[in-house]
Amino acid sequence: MGYMAHECVTTGKASKESDVYSFGIVALEIACGRKPINPKAPEDQVVMVDWVWELYGIGKVLEAADPRLGGDFDEKQMERLMIVWLWCAHPNRNLRPSIRQTIHVLNFEAPLPLLPSNIPGLPRLASAMNRLAMSLSMSSGSNDYDGGQNQNSSNSYTNSSLFTSSSTTSQSTSLLHTR
Repeated sequence: MGYMAHECVTTGKASKESDVYSFGIVALEIACGRKPINPKAPEDQVVMVDWVWELYGIGKVLEAADPRLGGDFDEKQMERLMIVWLWCAHPNRNLRPSIRQTIHVLNFEAPLPLLPSNIPGLPRLASAMNRLAMSLSMSSGSNDYDGGQNQNSSNSYTNSSLFTSSSTTSQSTSLLHTR
């Protein structure tokens, strides 16, 4: 739960766009150090992407970084990573980037997208997922991640067609190195 794009849940069909969504969720999971759904987290942090998006919207996206990193990372790179992963997890599949676009942005070859300050169009879905996650946690009784750490946030978004793919993609491993 939490890795599948919303359209996959409703249509049962996967696509390149749904793969980008899942990629964004896995990357956010790594950056935040928690699972996409954590019923043991504070209510406003149960659904990781909603929580990170809210932090982004109030200009505090770095507060979602894995606390086990102890702040030992380049803040501009971490911010860029988290915003790109949110872009990948955009609820509207037509507004998600291609992998090529993500690489260009991660390599500082293209500007960051401007995401909406609030996650677009999903308040009812997020609320339903929170309730479902809570009921699953009560029935399963296990979750080995300890949740997130901060407050809500929101954001604003730019259509991915504003970014054009070009040239060759270079490796973005330098973004993953700490100071």
